[in-house]
Amino acid sequence: MSRPASLLAASLLLISACPAISAPQFDLDLESGAVWNSKADVRIPNTGGTFFSLSKDLNASDPNAYFRGRLTWHPGARHDISLLYAPLEMDFRGQFNRSVRFAGTDFAAATATTGAFRFDSYRLTYRYNFLQTERCVFGMGITAKVRDAEVRLAQGGKATSDSGTGFVPLVNYRLVWRFSKPFSLLSEGDALGAPQGHAVDASAALQWHATERLSVRVGYRILDGGADNDTVYTFSRFHYSLVGLNFSF
Repeated sequence: MSRPASLLAASLLLISACPAISAPQFDLDLESGAVWNSKADVRIPNTGGTFFSLSKDLNASDPNAYFRGRLTWHPGARHDISLLYAPLEMDFRGQFNRSVRFAGTDFAAATATTGAFRFDSYRLTYRYNFLQTERCVFGMGITAKVRDAEVRLAQGGKATSDSGTGFVPLVNYRLVWRFSKPFSLLSEGDALGAPQGHAVDASAALQWHATERLSVRVGYRILDGGADNDTVYTFSRFHYSLVGLNFSF
């Protein structure tokens, strides 16, 4: 065998022995930024409690910094399974202009009062990508959400809180439009409505694809929802200015 033929044969053998570069199987997504509140209405218990607004009767300590993280597994070309951790807490300070009864405790008017609203979210999502091309991806799925929520009030030497952990099923969607090679528009979220309440967590962002596996985005997110049942009445709305980083591996 000639020298060039021997080199070619050796090269082909080496290439065949090397593992092929596979498509990424995971995405790690980290998001942070500022969050502020425009609505935090409460009446606990729903019968016998006093309606008040943490954001209007008291003053929010916003904007606050926030963080959330998501890990997504791609078991198949069109399938996504993800885990999300999204904690959220905001403090409020001020005075009520009337007496307030909350969770069995009376709070006086014209007295320094502190409040807090906590809404931690843990979500498991399955999504199927119906449309998947180089320029556009669109998928829908279902999210199993566990929310750990708490409202607290404190005044002088007394304090009380109402907390609860519950399960909420949501509809998930994700749309990516890569309108140019380095940039894309991204919108994704979870939402569902019912007569007893609703939940919406959705974002819209501009992404810059630094490489095929690393992207950075800036955008806006809204978290809105609440419940009106025999036990509690709570509705809130939070706005986010976000910066996100996504790494595929």
